[in-house]
Amino acid sequence: MRALIIITLLATLVMAATCYESHESMESHEYLNPFINRRRANGFMQTDMRLEAIAQERIRERNKAPQEHQREICEDYYPCELYASRHGYAAAYRHYYGRRRTK
Repeated sequence: MRALIIITLLATLVMAATCYESHESMESHEYLNPFINRRRANGFMQTDMRLEAIAQERIRERNKAPQEHQREICEDYYPCELYASRHGYAAAYRHYYGRRRTK
């Protein structure tokens, strides 16, 4: 019986030591009100930055790498695309478009 009381007291002490609520967690302003209003939530993204990012994306679409341009040309022609699935797009482009002979 005495061992049971000692084990219960030790378990209570361990629980009190590990489940202690510190004041540091109470200092956060998010503890009382975890939600913020929409204006503050979206305040970190500026409208002009989003428009600038869209403009940059459009510029990147216009100035493509030659390999990407060749790949798109090859994707539009079905036999070239089939050849590319086995040998790669660079070899397929060379096979179908690389050896153009003009007389």
